[in-house]
Amino acid sequence: MGVISCGTTMIDNGAFQGLAVLSWDTTAKTANFTAVAGNGYFVNTTSGSITVTLPSSPSAGDQVAIKDYAATAGTNKIIVGRNSSNINGESADADIVRSGESATLLYVDATQGWSVILDGNKEAAQDQRFVTATGGTITTDGDYKIHTFTGPGTFCVSCAGSSTGSTDIDYLIIAGGGGGAGGGANFSSGVGGGGAGGYRETPGSVTEYLASEKNKSLLSITVAAQGYPVTVGAGGAGGTQPNPGRPGKNGSNSVFNGYTAAGGGGVLMMCTAPTNQPSGQDGGSGGGAPSYPGNRGKGGQGNVPATSQTQGFPGADGNVTDFPGNNTGNGGAGGGASEAGSKPNYAAVNGGGAGGDGSNTAIKGGTTTFAGGGGAYAGGAGGAGGGGAGSNSYNGTITPATANTGGGGGGGYQSGGSGGSGTVIIRYKFQ
Repeated sequence: MGVISCGTTMIDNGAFQGLAVLSWDTTAKTANFTAVAGNGYFVNTTSGSITVTLPSSPSAGDQVAIKDYAATAGTNKIIVGRNSSNINGESADADIVRSGESATLLYVDATQGWSVILDGNKEAAQDQRFVTATGGTITTDGDYKIHTFTGPGTFCVSCAGSSTGSTDIDYLIIAGGGGGAGGGANFSSGVGGGGAGGYRETPGSVTEYLASEKNKSLLSITVAAQGYPVTVGAGGAGGTQPNPGRPGKNGSNSVFNGYTAAGGGGVLMMCTAPTNQPSGQDGGSGGGAPSYPGNRGKGGQGNVPATSQTQGFPGADGNVTDFPGNNTGNGGAGGGASEAGSKPNYAAVNGGGAGGDGSNTAIKGGTTTFAGGGGAYAGGAGGAGGGGAGSNSYNGTITPATANTGGGGGGGYQSGGSGGSGTVIIRYKFQ
């Protein structure tokens, strides 16, 4: 059983005059049961919720009354099962959710079904509706539904809820990560890692998400009964172009309800380009800069375009001081959602920068990390949250980012790893 999808619950329709006298069963009910027309029942939910199923095939004028016996409905609700008839014109079950509440239900006709009349505790009269929607892959976490989109779709809201049920939603929007570059013919050319896709979320903490009755972010948003298109950004391709150098491409944006997370920055190769060339690309998080003897590549900027909630951090610069030998092949890493990419360590043979870590969220229940930056050639680790690692040798493994994390791709000597695709996750209270 669920709660009313988009119907009214316990609406006061005024006192009906001349109602028949009900016969009350004074033995409190402590388990599910089916009501008999003409009877009133005391229902004791001290030990848990109880379902009162209304009579089947009712006739006009039939009545059933229900009273919260121990004033515990506020903790364990009384569920009124409609048994195929409407309740207040809606094809949905009803709930008694206020402690001490009582209600009389009068069967009117096939259209309205049972009309609900509050006999007592009228100040508790309420229109309790919860957000109801379809779209994506739907899971539950206690009283919350979670819609996960790993590709384009529509979050279709059929009921916007009410103040006594739920009216707001939380979202997490992750863009596609940038691709890592490939080094081409120049072994001493350090190759940068791709930046993570932008990370945007209603700013609730892990504690708020996991608290049993406080699973609302500080800045949740409301929705209307309509369809909301969802765009999930693809990861940027890893560098595949011919020498000199193979650029990694920027990731694509993800969009929901007017909120956009920017694709992660890719990486341009600079090889013999001028000193201080801005070779890491800007994006949700910035791409890391490659390096080459005599040049000082600049990492891309994160949080581009700027949002009030920072969606990512910069990629690392390339070399600052030239070292002899192949150590100059160590590159700068891509930025992540929670920190910048690391600069290369030119004193180490495999001293490529590590990708910036992503951010943690509990929007799905439990903790998940998204949007880690890509590690640089040579041997740079991928950032937590799906970032790909940089290869550590000429024939090293190309490391793409993890799909649907928005991670940046790792830098490689011959070609770079692709960025991870993004995701959109929506959470709301449904009962």
